[in-house]
Amino acid sequence: MPIRTRHRALAAAAALGTVAVSACGGGAGPHAVPASKRELARAAAQAQGFTLVASGDVLPHAVIIRQAQADAGGSGYDFHKMLAGVKPVVSAADLAICHMETVYGGKDGPFTGYPTFKSPPQVAQALKDTGYDSCSTASNHTLDDGADGVRHTLDAMDAVGVRHAGSARTAAEAGRPALLKAGGATVAQLAYTYDTNGFPQPEGHPWAVNLIDPDRIIADARAARKAGADVVVVSLHWGTEWQDDPDEMQLTVGRQLTAARTGGRADIDLILGTHAHIPQAYEKVNGTWVVYGMGDQVAGQMFTYDDKQDARGNMGSIARFTFAPPAAAGQRWSVRKAEFIPQLMDLGPPNRVVTLNDALRKNPGRADYVRARDHIRTMVLSRGGGAAGLTMVP
Repeated sequence: MPIRTRHRALAAAAALGTVAVSACGGGAGPHAVPASKRELARAAAQAQGFTLVASGDVLPHAVIIRQAQADAGGSGYDFHKMLAGVKPVVSAADLAICHMETVYGGKDGPFTGYPTFKSPPQVAQALKDTGYDSCSTASNHTLDDGADGVRHTLDAMDAVGVRHAGSARTAAEAGRPALLKAGGATVAQLAYTYDTNGFPQPEGHPWAVNLIDPDRIIADARAARKAGADVVVVSLHWGTEWQDDPDEMQLTVGRQLTAARTGGRADIDLILGTHAHIPQAYEKVNGTWVVYGMGDQVAGQMFTYDDKQDARGNMGSIARFTFAPPAAAGQRWSVRKAEFIPQLMDLGPPNRVVTLNDALRKNPGRADYVRARDHIRTMVLSRGGGAAGLTMVP
């Protein structure tokens, strides 16, 4: 159980009192005895919900790499200051998921930005220290450095204790979901991408990155459920860059995945989208929340296809979903509260990620912050999320 939830579970256990156990193994009776502390903690955890936080693309352009080098004092790379503005939100969640769009280079570099990325592996430590538990690693840039890039990325994440889903070093790893503990739930994270910018799967590594195939995703979700997952989260790198509205592929795949059922229970409990580089809508589809696009969390100046800088490329949302346990075993965990937090990569200098409502409390006169917050809110709520219960965190 993560440290963030352990104290909460023990407190709940204390409130449960004793567990009655009969001498012959049946129900409560005159032979009831106090449960052990371990049994109480287990019972409390099983009755406990959890909060999941997720955020958009971490995309270190060359300017971001230079900022990290400056923040490290010119020797090495330090991404902690860049992410400090979101740490309070991320670290407070029971489970926090990021999207690592780029791959890492070796510890001595070289490191590159657009168009083929190789990011400093120090990103992983900053993500961990910010509070992220797991990251999706399937994107159109996953094969920018072939099998070496996948290996460097996952090795660096393993070294600091960040779990990952979407790319793999071995066939066995490719077949396993990331199984994560949050509150009383086991959460499976699966991840897939629409494409790899034309790079083929590395020779001898046909499983290096997961590609979007709805039938496969549903099969993987069902396998994760059989492996013990109470909640299945699917991260999808999809959509059309710079398009505010979800495209037809997103809508079609979203409907297909959320419609999948086994024994009347949804196979997938949450879809988290990335790639469009701008904030897109959250929508409840077939009873399941679909986040079409969270936008970018970390990125340098973003330019559209006609080479014009577009401020939307530095806007994003942090999704926060509070899950409640089912009333009975085998039923679905439900989203009790759906929220979003507007955020911005403030290009400064220095380059810093800020949560906008908090930043506006400190800088009420920042018109650019107001414009960004209002645009994000408009886009996130553009497909009826508000009527389904989605709210912006003030």
